[in-house]
Amino acid sequence: MNKHSFRRLLLGVLVGGLTLAVPLFQAQAMTVSPVRVELAGDPGKSVGGFFKVINEEQEAKTLYTVFENFEPMGETGSPSFKTGNEGLASWITAPKEVTIAPGETKTVDFAVNIPADAEPGGYFAAIFLATTPPDISGNQLSIGARVGTLLLFRVNGDIKEGGALLEFKTKDNNSWYNSLPVNFYYRFQNSGADRVMPKGSLNIKNIFGMSTKVINANLGQGNVLPRSIRRFELWWQKGTDSTIVPELQSNKLGFFEAAKYQWNNFAFGRYRADLDISYGTKSEKVVSSFVVWVFPWQLLLIELVGLIIVLVVLGFIIKRYNKWIIRRARS
Repeated sequence: MNKHSFRRLLLGVLVGGLTLAVPLFQAQAMTVSPVRVELAGDPGKSVGGFFKVINEEQEAKTLYTVFENFEPMGETGSPSFKTGNEGLASWITAPKEVTIAPGETKTVDFAVNIPADAEPGGYFAAIFLATTPPDISGNQLSIGARVGTLLLFRVNGDIKEGGALLEFKTKDNNSWYNSLPVNFYYRFQNSGADRVMPKGSLNIKNIFGMSTKVINANLGQGNVLPRSIRRFELWWQKGTDSTIVPELQSNKLGFFEAAKYQWNNFAFGRYRADLDISYGTKSEKVVSSFVVWVFPWQLLLIELVGLIIVLVVLGFIIKRYNKWIIRRARS
């Protein structure tokens, strides 16, 4: 794979992961765009969609379509793909195979045929293009690789919405820190019938009630699928918001290294973290707060010792100066 191919593949995987943390698989130098398709339709209707597949290899490729439902696995947002003859995967029709010439970008059309008795709500599947054909049962063989796009589908109607903030605190429920970063998290439960995307902010306020940092509560724009719980990690750190885990805490370093780290990641005193998020079509709100203390004791101890040394030296200088003034006055 050349450098250009790798970058395009990496970009596609990252975009998909920001939404549902879904691992998409590479089939040689094949990529798809977009990595997520969102559609909606009424019961009994047919809805069309498409995505593009790009062959960046030097030879023609034949890929085979496979449809799989997915549901959340744990609280990380990662999916569990499942084959079967029901759900959204069974509603999709598309060409059974796609042949792509070297360097070609081909559009793959598909349709979603919604059953007349389909319940309103969210349905989720993946359309994979695999290097090996499925077996006679329609399931993908274990040999080979595949790329795919996620299909987030909504059946229109009276869709129930519901959500709750189950927990908001710091990692290990810790309230005392020597420096930034501070790792917060919250757990959101979706009890409704369609996916929701929590939106809002985490506002860090100092002891005087002044805002010192406002953090995006869902920087990765992660969805919470129906009847599931998802955990969102938030980092209060220096610089801009990031989904990348920051450096280790200063308590894992030596004394002077920790003091230097605390200087570069300085915070001091009592802080209150106010989480304010909304969800759903009616922007229902949920709020919570958590108090943390930041006490960079290694840095403060060095500063205290330095201050004592300065005061002692200054006192010594003043004392010597006074004696010199007295001697001069007597002469």
